[in-house]
Amino acid sequence: MYDDIPRTRVPADIGTPDRIAFGLTFRQLAIVGSVAVPCWLIYRSLSRLLPPLVWLILAVAVAGLTMTIALGRRDGRPLDAWLLDAITFAASPKIQTPGRPQLPLTASTANPVMPELLQPVITGITAAGTFVSDNLDRRMIACGTTNLHLRTGEEQEALLEAHGQFLNSLSAPAQIVISTQRDDLTPIAEMVVELSTSLPDHALRNAAADYASFLLDLNEQREPLRRQIITVVSGTRGGDNAARSLARTGVSADVLDGSQVMSVLTASADQFRSPTATGARALPGEPVTLRSSQ
Repeated sequence: MYDDIPRTRVPADIGTPDRIAFGLTFRQLAIVGSVAVPCWLIYRSLSRLLPPLVWLILAVAVAGLTMTIALGRRDGRPLDAWLLDAITFAASPKIQTPGRPQLPLTASTANPVMPELLQPVITGITAAGTFVSDNLDRRMIACGTTNLHLRTGEEQEALLEAHGQFLNSLSAPAQIVISTQRDDLTPIAEMVVELSTSLPDHALRNAAADYASFLLDLNEQREPLRRQIITVVSGTRGGDNAARSLARTGVSADVLDGSQVMSVLTASADQFRSPTATGARALPGEPVTLRSSQ
């Protein structure tokens, strides 16, 4: 007799902020309150200077503008956040460069336009694998997958509960990145052929050659894919705790060290290069002591 398959109902508006009062969220109430309170104080102090009709027109205009900013959305984002980003972009320098900007030798003006220093997204990587981004320590975890449909109903319920415990244990924002890229099986086939020469039996060497030929045919006729799942959590010790929580969900979870983090970041900048083929990489500021011949 099959176990009952557990069902989990996820609301469609799971990411919608809670409504605090009058159908408004805390962010919207803060915007309305930050405008309404000063306007009321101004009206109480200067109400005798203008006729009531003028105050009414001003109140309607200010209330309409405030509610538009509080309730409006643009490009899927709240309008106040969109306006703040627009102001920040307009005020930020448009010319940025890595390193320290130097004064041009052939400056034609007394005050030439100097490029702003380009701030990297990641400002530091330690040998243990902790990297700093947005002034927060973060860790990377390489995760595997599990087939939930092959489990019994009780096992599925236990895995879902473990996954919920992992999500509830996060005390800071986390990110799960799933990337699928075209994989090249030619290096694996060449490695099989190279290692087959040391096999003592002729039949084993033939089997290895057939396997290498199968990999080459598969590489040409199909499109083998490589999937990578990286979980990024905040906190220096958050990686170990998150890895233990993920292990209870039935997936493999390994916290990456500094060279592995550098390899993943390098591969993310070059999507046509496999992160496993690059091997260990030197960290920024670390001297290179070994050079690969490949």
